This record gives sequence, structure tokens and C-alpha cells, in this order.
Amino acid sequence: MTGRSTPPATGGARVEVVGLSAAYGRTPVLEEVRLTVEPGGWTAVIGPNGSGKSTLLRSVLGFHRHEGLVRIDGVPTTGMPRRERARHLAYAPQRPVVPDGVTTGEYVILGRTPHRSLLAAPRSVDRRVVAEVMERLELTGLTDRLLSTLSGGEQQRAVLARALAQQPRVLLLDEPTAALDLGHAQQVLDLVDLLRRQDGLTVLSTLHDLSLAGQYADRLAMLSRGRVVAEGRPAEVLTAPALQAHYGARAQVVPGPHGPAVLPLRAPG
Repeated sequence: MTGRSTPPATGGARVEVVGLSAAYGRTPVLEEVRLTVEPGGWTAVIGPNGSGKSTLLRSVLGFHRHEGLVRIDGVPTTGMPRRERARHLAYAPQRPVVPDGVTTGEYVILGRTPHRSLLAAPRSVDRRVVAEVMERLELTGLTDRLLSTLSGGEQQRAVLARALAQQPRVLLLDEPTAALDLGHAQQVLDLVDLLRRQDGLTVLSTLHDLSLAGQYADRLAMLSRGRVVAEGRPAEVLTAPALQAHYGARAQVVPGPHGPAVLPLRAPG
């Protein structure tokens, strides 16, 4: 990473999720979820498929109807105008829409939309922020390339750049390493961790890979059947009994210098 930085004006925000419940139709997905992410912290939400991880992020963002409260530095987001919310929260989805005919630079500058009037052209400050973000994410050489022609790892960095161009206080990442090989997954998470430490960003993510979650996040929250069944430091949450109980998995948890890693075990015999 090179170049100047453009940190958020007021650093990371405290995120509180209080009694959040959500459903799809009449099918409950989340029940009474309580979760707090401290300013500058990184909490990764883990859990088996169908446990409600993506729905939780979308509910925090206000994209999915829910009961309960979400507070940013103590201020409820209920009723907060969408543009104001977008100045606090930025989102990198698991499966971003990659529009045809749009260059990488054009895509990233969309992140500045919450900071300018509706239909207004990008200002000099918008272009400066985008240029700095793209330099930090090593995307400058791809500015004029069509987004659809980039590799998976490059597209993932472009999605992250668009989110960072919002200059948010909280970064929400839904499976940021999905469809990436191990090397590119590590690069993306290294980058998120670096930006968090430099800018004080608060990060709330979902992660499928338990070893990566254990080594990058400060805290983990394990969802199972829509409820938080364990929350705390990675070594407290990633235990063999918990993985057996909630994933139905045989695994050994191995301590490491940066956090625990999960080693799946084949069936005996």
C-alpha cells in the first residue's frame, strides 16, 4: 500500500445491535440478536450456512426489515435518512453487481454519492478521495479498465475501494474472501486490517473460513439458528465442542501466533 491516506473525519463508531429479530415472510431468520462492536474493532460473524449471517449485516444496514434496535455511537438508525446512514456505514456485498461498460474508476467514484447533491457531478474533492483510495488499494493502473474485465481479486479490491470512498466510520463486509484463493483472500484481509489500524475504522464482517476469522478478527460472534450462541475472543469461540455442536464438524483447534486455526479431521476408521 502506498500514497497518502484519507481517514474518516471522526474515526470508527461504536455499533450496537439490541434485540434484533428478522424473518423472510413467516420464516424467522434472526431472533433477539445482541452484539456490540467497539470503535476500531473487528468482529467477524461466523456460523453454519443458513444461520442468518448475511441477513444480520443487511439488517444493520437497514436493507432488511427487522425488529429491535441498531445504534451508531448511541444514535438509533431507525428513521435515519439513507444518505446520512451511508456516511456512517459502507457495505461490500458478497456478490456485487458488476455493471457492463463501467470502468473501475467510474465504479469507485459511485462511493462518493452520499457526499454530494443528487445528480450533481463529482467535485474535485470527490476525485481526490477516489484517487487516494485507489492508490492505497493499488488500483490506479486499472482506472480505465472495464470492471467486468478484472480478475476476481481485482474486482474485490474495487468493491472495497468503492466502500472506502464513502469515508465511512463502519465497514461492513459480507464474505469478503468468497470465491478467492487463499493467497488473494489473505491479501484482502491484510488490507482490511491495515486500513482499520491506520484509520480507526470499525469492521463488522461475515467470514466462512473459520481459520481466517480466528486470525484476523478481534472478536467472533457465532450464529446458529438465528441466535448468537457464542461471542468473545476467537480462542473463546472457536472450540472443538462448539464446532461439533453447531456445525456438526469434527475439528481440532490449533493455537497460533495471531489466533486459532481450525483443522478439520476425517472420520476415524
